[in-house]
Amino acid sequence: MSKGFTLMELMVVVIILGLLAALVVPNLMGQGEEARQKLACVNMKQIELSLNDFKLNLGDYPTTEQGLEALITNPDSDRYKNFRVGGYLGAKTEPKDPWNNAYVYYLNDDGSPELVSLGADRKEGGESFNRDLKLSECGQ
Repeated sequence: MSKGFTLMELMVVVIILGLLAALVVPNLMGQGEEARQKLACVNMKQIELSLNDFKLNLGDYPTTEQGLEALITNPDSDRYKNFRVGGYLGAKTEPKDPWNNAYVYYLNDDGSPELVSLGADRKEGGESFNRDLKLSECGQ
């Protein structure tokens, strides 16, 4: 008597694997993009802490024109005499979002900082995973 699998047994196993894949794969689709969106919010909150540290140490947030680069190198040595050696980010380059794009930084009309990730499509606007993510909307 042979100790191998019969064709019928192999077909049953293949059918079962197919059914499992049909049930599991749709649940996993989109999980990667959702994780990237959450990571973008976490990163923006970390950058916000650096911006707050900059303001606490130097009196105000970097201007929109100075951008996030102001957290790395002193944008105005005459104005910011107490700029921290090594900067405020602990990095030598501007941070990138999970889609490898620079975060958009600007000051709101009330003087508060805003950070934006353009999302998966790397363009303004969009829906679902392509939507822009704003720091002010993270955690809501």
